[in-house]
Amino acid sequence: MQIRRFRDEDAAAVSGLVCRNFLEVNIRDYPLEAMEILAQIYDAEKIRNTAGFAHMYVAEKDGAVVACGAIASFWGREDESVLLTIFVLPELHGQGIGRSIIQTLEQDEFFLRAKRIEIPASVTASEFYRKLGYDYKEGVKVPDSEGHYRMEKYR
Repeated sequence: MQIRRFRDEDAAAVSGLVCRNFLEVNIRDYPLEAMEILAQIYDAEKIRNTAGFAHMYVAEKDGAVVACGAIASFWGREDESVLLTIFVLPELHGQGIGRSIIQTLEQDEFFLRAKRIEIPASVTASEFYRKLGYDYKEGVKVPDSEGHYRMEKYR
């Protein structure tokens, strides 16, 4: 497996893997209608847009994109960053690929310059992030208006 920076030609594959997670994995914790709406929103253009303001990475295995993740400045701040769009193909969950993506993001300049890193975590992924040292923002385990737990890590 190789992790590298996102390229424009990755957009369709990344969109596909993100949407598969919404419809096959996150569906366990969220209503079908909400996941169908997100699957429509996260098209290739949305992925390109995210890659336009964030440092996005993909994991490739046997020439295919199998995971993605991005990190950006949190609302333009230099001392805070946010992790975004972290997904692994559903059939490859539990193989350490997500952990590798997070480790890559934690070596990025946006992470290294930040004192605090936030993740809008799905209910589905919150325990994964806890295993990697992220905790609920201000100790509050309550989903926000979008159904995400706000999680954070201080450096």
